[in-house]
Amino acid sequence: MAAKLADVARRAGVSPATVSRVLNGNYPVARSTAERVHQAVAELQYVVNGNARALAASSSDLIGILVHDIADPFFGVIASGIQDAVAEGDVLAVVCNTGSSAERELRYLKLLRRQRAHAVVLTGGSSNDPGHRDALVSQISELTATGAHVVLCGRPPLSGPDNEPLPGVTAVDFDNRDGARRLTGHLVALGHRDIGYITGPEHRTTSQLRLSGHLQALADAGLSGERCPIVVGNFDRESGRTGVGELLRRNPDLTAVVGGNDIAALGALTELRARGMDVPGDVSVAGFDDLPFALDAVPTLTTVRIPLTEAGRTSGLFALDPARVPAGGVLPIRTELIVRDSTGPVAAPGPGAR
Repeated sequence: MAAKLADVARRAGVSPATVSRVLNGNYPVARSTAERVHQAVAELQYVVNGNARALAASSSDLIGILVHDIADPFFGVIASGIQDAVAEGDVLAVVCNTGSSAERELRYLKLLRRQRAHAVVLTGGSSNDPGHRDALVSQISELTATGAHVVLCGRPPLSGPDNEPLPGVTAVDFDNRDGARRLTGHLVALGHRDIGYITGPEHRTTSQLRLSGHLQALADAGLSGERCPIVVGNFDRESGRTGVGELLRRNPDLTAVVGGNDIAALGALTELRARGMDVPGDVSVAGFDDLPFALDAVPTLTTVRIPLTEAGRTSGLFALDPARVPAGGVLPIRTELIVRDSTGPVAAPGPGAR
């Protein structure tokens, strides 16, 4: 028969309330007393009832991590960083895969609130649909009202109906716009004037911010949309493969292609090779994120680096201990342009070229 709290109290020679204080760690107890309690717990193999603890306390030992796609290395690296950080605390981290579904995201938030989660980390871009945004603000507000802390990792800060920052919410915000601007600016500096772009889902904040930075770089260089077509994809390899085909159909003279992320850029590389085109000799290719495989691509991929592991660890530490959160509740994460072999100067036109 499983040991009960009262059994531990009798073995340690203390009251059940003292056992509870020692196990919860929320009240000072003499070291000798705490040692007797822990020894009794070990001898009796007592297991704390998590549900009972959650009901007795304002929160449980649960930290929820919401990702769009756990199979996507972008989210896998972030989630790993978060779990490494929260492993320093006596908590259980649970990864919830939303499948990029806005509705599933809201449902997981509701379930985590019912479980009295200690904290929740939402990773990746959010939907910019006004209805979803209002519902998201409502769910997060209900969650933080229970004492939970919410961390937005890789998405912009959220504000309430009064346009004020949401209390109990921290944003670890990636500088997507400026990173994309510098990436396209790099191609312009190499002489490229016919640059195609494969964006991600139109309603996602990450897609919109990166596309905005790309368009800013084109505007700064005085380049037209006719010479620089844009196709919409899903941040996946197939979108990169089919996207580059559509871009070449719209402008056969393209000399560069930018993928909205590294995975789309990898698909573009594959399709260009299948068409017998040299990268970067015929077409330069660039991505975004600097995922681990970017160094293994052939040629190695020019990209924008986001310190994903560090961002994940920081988000995990904020979730574990809100006292670490900087003033203002927002931590900007700068990006870095990484130039590799997949981009180069525009090739000189051959004889007879227009």
